[in-house]
Amino acid sequence: MADERLDDVNPTRNELLNLKDRAKLSTKGHSLLKEKRDALIKEFFEILDRVQGSRDEVEKKLTIAYSELNKAQIDMGDMAVKRAALSVRESLELDITSRSIMGVSVPVVKSKTTTNDVISRGYGFAGTSANLDVAAKEFEESIKIIIELGEIEKTIMLLAKEVEATKRRVNALEHVTIPRIQNTIKFIEMRLEEMERESFAQLKVIKKNINAREEAE
Repeated sequence: MADERLDDVNPTRNELLNLKDRAKLSTKGHSLLKEKRDALIKEFFEILDRVQGSRDEVEKKLTIAYSELNKAQIDMGDMAVKRAALSVRESLELDITSRSIMGVSVPVVKSKTTTNDVISRGYGFAGTSANLDVAAKEFEESIKIIIELGEIEKTIMLLAKEVEATKRRVNALEHVTIPRIQNTIKFIEMRLEEMERESFAQLKVIKKNINAREEAE
């Protein structure tokens, strides 16, 4: 890679000036992409820290919920639990928008949930167990966390994809594009110097011939 140059480049002064401008732009672009990559990685790990906390919390709540649900099934019977579940009113609405993180569009999910009590859930006191109330409460709270977790994990996936794409562009500029431009600049500079030396030598020969004719005359 160290000796590779750009293809189809004429060794002219105009081309040299164009390449020097291109080298400046490439170097500036490389610097900006590195800043973007570093900012994305920082954001990625900050969000990643939230994932584990949310996973732990939802796992804890679901463990409690299923434990209480099992107790309710033992106390009430499966059919009674199913009837109670079918009578529960839906109380969840989602509003999905987006926001930008360093040019990456990531989801923003806002859940509109109604915190239910024993009465508002829709099933009556008669024939139900207190364990069912605890299970319902833990499931409701788990749903909120799961929604948040989905938003976070989707954001992480999108950021990870952008980090990889940005890293590839940084590496391509750093190891391919910029070295090739610089090598081509050096080649043109050397070629122009060589052409100047050749022209100077030709001029000396021409001048020598002219002087020789004048002396002969």
